[in-house]
Amino acid sequence: MKRAFALVGLCLLAGVAQAVSQTYSIDSSHTYPSFETSHMDISVWRGKFNHSQGRIELDRERQEGSVDVRIDASSIDFGHEKMNEVARGEHYFQAERFPEIRYRGPLRFEGGQPAAVDGELQLLGVTRPVQLRIQRFRCVVHPLLRREVCGADASAVFDRRDFGMDYAAQYGSTQVRLAIQVEAMLDTKPGPR
Repeated sequence: MKRAFALVGLCLLAGVAQAVSQTYSIDSSHTYPSFETSHMDISVWRGKFNHSQGRIELDRERQEGSVDVRIDASSIDFGHEKMNEVARGEHYFQAERFPEIRYRGPLRFEGGQPAAVDGELQLLGVTRPVQLRIQRFRCVVHPLLRREVCGADASAVFDRRDFGMDYAAQYGSTQVRLAIQVEAMLDTKPGPR
């Protein structure tokens, strides 16, 4: 009898250990990586990518996790079709040759909350470290879907020349501000806490 109780206890502990690390799938209909950059030092142009996907691993107890976001380069959208064509082309994103932009790396916690991603951005076949600072992070149980959804707002600044995107660099700043507005849904329904 004692052995049976011990086995049940071990099974329960194993279940708890598995529940600690959770996987969230990025909701592409609520996630739009965006950016802003100088247009010949005349104005600041803002664009977004309409298609992205990825996963977030989160272990609140150990205060660790990871982010992996894949962005469809051809989905760039400035709200100006001619500018979209130029941006997809050979001088900028080269979307046919490099169809995917990827950002991935480990989460860093501060004060019990995700505060940054010390990750790497892969753009035009070049991979460089780019740190995303997380300004806001929150998780709730979605009232309709009855599953936990986490959202964050994160940003970073980098120089596009570091990735070989140096076309027209002489006409203005090459600094790019990247912002990722993300929502991700827990892959399985959460159990009782």
